[in-house]
Amino acid sequence: MRSRDHNAAHFHLRRKLLLGLAASPLMTALPGRGAWAAEAGAGGLAVTDTEVTVGILHSLTGTMAMSETGATQGERLAIEQINTAGGILGRKVKVIQEDGASDWPTFAEKARKLVVNDHCAAVFGCVTSASRKAVLPVFEQYNGLLYYPTYYEGLEQSKNVIYTGQEATQQTLAALDWVTKEKGAKSFFMVGSDYIWPRTTNKIATKHITNVTKGTIVGEEYFPLGHTQFNSVINKIKLKKPDVIFATVVGGSNVAFYKQLKAAGIDLKKQLLVTVSVTEDDVDGIGGENIADAYSCMKYFQTIKNPNNETFVAAFKKRWGDKTVIGDITQAAYLSPFLWKAAVEKAGTFEVDKVIAASPGLELTNAPEGTVKIHENHHLWCKTRVARARPDGQFDVVYESPELIEPNPFPKGYQ
Repeated sequence: MRSRDHNAAHFHLRRKLLLGLAASPLMTALPGRGAWAAEAGAGGLAVTDTEVTVGILHSLTGTMAMSETGATQGERLAIEQINTAGGILGRKVKVIQEDGASDWPTFAEKARKLVVNDHCAAVFGCVTSASRKAVLPVFEQYNGLLYYPTYYEGLEQSKNVIYTGQEATQQTLAALDWVTKEKGAKSFFMVGSDYIWPRTTNKIATKHITNVTKGTIVGEEYFPLGHTQFNSVINKIKLKKPDVIFATVVGGSNVAFYKQLKAAGIDLKKQLLVTVSVTEDDVDGIGGENIADAYSCMKYFQTIKNPNNETFVAAFKKRWGDKTVIGDITQAAYLSPFLWKAAVEKAGTFEVDKVIAASPGLELTNAPEGTVKIHENHHLWCKTRVARARPDGQFDVVYESPELIEPNPFPKGYQ
């Protein structure tokens, strides 16, 4: 079992490495305007005879860095592997990396730089819904292409975004159905961070609990991003005695939340806790001993047993360190450059409109999570899984959907 100090030191080492890459002249140098390719369909993008430029936009600093560092590492690994294999349409992929700094206006500013000034052919980025909503007008106004790797609340579909995580019907509703059927849960206390994703997710969850599973909501509390004092809500949970704590706390706040739950004597072996916001990356900061026996619902866990995942985990650890862990968002981020590559090669051009048109129906059979394919609504068909947290920071999968779940970002009755 790793100490909390070791977890923190390892995370800061990962982040320092990425910040160094972001500052590297090699990573930020731009081709001159005259060097852009004049081939049909280049559309004014930063494409030369030998290179195509893309952007990576995640928080490397601030409260969300703990949850976004892995996404950056996944995207960089994929791009390095693509380049090693010969690139895309005979061109190597160059990266310009920007730090959203856990600040939504900064995300919008950096997105504009990448799309308008740097002419990136695609951008891989954002984790929170707040950051995605902040950059969306930029991509839609200037016809950029964003690959968004996070499980989220749904209720969105944009021509200019490919969503490589899960939406609510694939994650939240699956988690609620599982805990109701397998654990007989009826009462729920919701605890979340105070922004778009947790509030909308819990709105969808409440409708499902009250209308479908016939359960009850006995409490609902939200806290600002970065909040670290949860003793008051923990006391309310102890008084209400819910069957399930349903947690949508994100980022660095998770460290305080789970440590304070344990300090307050809440035993997760006895008190069911289901989260749709904690991956292995988060546990690396929380400390496995503080969240052991909680259940998380995601489409990917590092412990999935298949040859694709074994190859991916080995390559990731070789690149980023043997002690590095891999979570759901990291794996969905890793898929993004490969999905873009497949669309570009199908379209025969980097032109955004043609790449978008080529995307629906694309399938990856060698994804670490298993087969995924792009729906015409720009979300992925995928499986969902529920897993129990272990003291060593990994998860044991206890449920896997038998089939790929069709994405439905606008479920009837939940809007």
